[in-house]
Amino acid sequence: MEQQAYKQVTLFIVEDDDIDFMAVQRCMQQLRLLNPIVRARDGVEALEMLRAQQVEAPYLILLDLNMPRMNGLEFLEQIRHDPIISLAVVFVLTTSNADEDKLQAYRQHVAGYVVKNNLQNGFLNLFDMLEHYWRIVELPNQ
Repeated sequence: MEQQAYKQVTLFIVEDDDIDFMAVQRCMQQLRLLNPIVRARDGVEALEMLRAQQVEAPYLILLDLNMPRMNGLEFLEQIRHDPIISLAVVFVLTTSNADEDKLQAYRQHVAGYVVKNNLQNGFLNLFDMLEHYWRIVELPNQ
C-alpha cells in the first residue's frame, strides 16, 4: 500500500478568547500536528482576511459564535452569500448549547457543531477527529 503525503490544511481559528486559542495551540503541539494556524478575533476580521486571501487554501474554519463586532452566526451568513468563499468548510466550536444556535448554524451548512463544555479530554478528541477528516475529505481550493 502506498503511503499518502501529508495533506497541508490551514486551520483558520475565529475566536476572541485568548485562553481557548492557547488551548488549541497546546493541543496541536501535543498531537504533533504541523498545520499552519491563522487566527481572527471576530467575524469582521475573519471576513477581511478571507476576502484578502490571507488564509492559505485549503483550510478549515473553527468558528466561535459569541464574539464582538460580528458574531459567528452573522459571519456564517456573510460567507454563504459571498461567491468566492461560500464553499468554506466550517466547524462551530462554541459554549452555546442552545437549539436555536445549532439550527441556525446547520442552516448555514456547517460541517459540525461542537460545544466546548462537552469536550472530554479538552480539545484532543476534537483535533484527532479533525485530522482524520482533512486526511480523508477533499477540501475545496478556494
